[in-house]
Amino acid sequence: MLEIKNLSKTFFPGTVNERKALTGIKLTLNDGDFVTVIGSNGAGKSTLLNMIGGRLRPDVGRVLIDGRDVTRIPEHRRARWVGRVFQDPMAGTAPHLSIEENLSVAMGRTRARNLLPGVSHKDRQFFVQQLGSLELGLENRLKAEVGLLSGGQRQALSLLMATMTQPHILLLDEHTAALDPSRAALVSQLTGSIVQRDKLTTLMVTHNMEQALQLGNRLIMMHEGRIILEVDGDTKAGMTVKDLLGEFDKIKGGASDRTLLQ
Repeated sequence: MLEIKNLSKTFFPGTVNERKALTGIKLTLNDGDFVTVIGSNGAGKSTLLNMIGGRLRPDVGRVLIDGRDVTRIPEHRRARWVGRVFQDPMAGTAPHLSIEENLSVAMGRTRARNLLPGVSHKDRQFFVQQLGSLELGLENRLKAEVGLLSGGQRQALSLLMATMTQPHILLLDEHTAALDPSRAALVSQLTGSIVQRDKLTTLMVTHNMEQALQLGNRLIMMHEGRIILEVDGDTKAGMTVKDLLGEFDKIKGGASDRTLLQ
């Protein structure tokens, strides 16, 4: 369960560049919720994820994971509860390490440190099983350097690394935006399958409104640091992109911000 209580963040306060990134954000994700987040550029979407992940601290407000206040816990310690996939396929993996070494590093986020060398036979068997679920043949390339993989393969691997330890919260920050359409569709499909299979509580930022409607059981729209629309259940399932733009028009009282489609 994720609880976001009255989060606010202002960058460069008291200067000519002052910008309110978040204002009084309140949001609760129950166990197993998959919430997609859309909004125009500068709406505060990535800032919100950075607050949850621990990369940024709020000026006001709290972040609770399963009832535990993690607001002041640094990012590296919060990683035991939070899995994250970034937009850049290069960001979630170490290119000069092998596939199995990257997976071993990901496993280490939730394990006590020890002095045992290398990758154990038991871990290797687990990696083969997990990689096989991606249906990309990576289970046969455990020793391959990750830097040799395609962008789609690396992002699929990043998704697996972020989810195989069953994180309490999964954060997806436009994780298909840098991929070509076919690979984006693949990673999107894998995302839906893994989240549903493991019942992961997930928050996904995307500029792709079709994707935001297809994935997840809830959707929120952000604008100028606030949540301006929430839809879920049958309402979300029956909506179209045109419906979303219409709702945005009504809330703003003017023409749609087409950067929502970027």
